[in-house]
This record gives sequence, C-alpha cells and structure tokens, in this order.
Amino acid sequence: MKFSCSKPVLLIFAILLLLIVAQENRVAAGQPCDPMQLIPCEEAIHNGSKPPDTCCTRLNQQQHCVCQYMKNPNFKSFLDSPNAKKIATDCHFPKPNC
Repeated sequence: MKFSCSKPVLLIFAILLLLIVAQENRVAAGQPCDPMQLIPCEEAIHNGSKPPDTCCTRLNQQQHCVCQYMKNPNFKSFLDSPNAKKIATDCHFPKPNC
C-alpha cells in the first residue's frame, strides 16, 4: 500500500491560506476610528477647496467609521456641510448607509 501525503499537505496549505486572508481582512476592517487622521481634509472642509490626495486616502481608510462620526454632535455639522459633500464627490467616497 502506497501512502500519498500530497492531499493532506494541500489541504493544510489551503486552510492556512484561508486563515491568512481572513486575518488580513480583519486587520483592515479593524483599523481604529481616529478623526485626527482626517486632518488633511481640514482646509477643504473649511473653504471648499479641492481635497489633497492624502485626504482622500485617509477618508477611504476611515470609511468604516463615518457612521460613528455622524452620531457625534461635534463632527456631524462638518460631515453634513456642503464642503464635506464636495470632498466625498471629489474623493469618490460612497455615501454611507447609517
């Protein structure tokens, strides 16, 4: 009887690959919500100028936090402003369903 170890090795490899992918997704979604990361957007929010690339990058990184920010009265007025809507359009940021 010949023993083949290729199937168990492939199965273990597939399981490890799935665990690695799941861990990467959890880390990406688990980035802490830090409104200070949106400082590059400050000038665009105040005067309606075109947001810099760093603003758009950080906004997309904080996408999972926007609904949380909307519940905070200190941030809600800024996020509801016409300039914030312009930033969302310029950065191709999808409107959140809160």
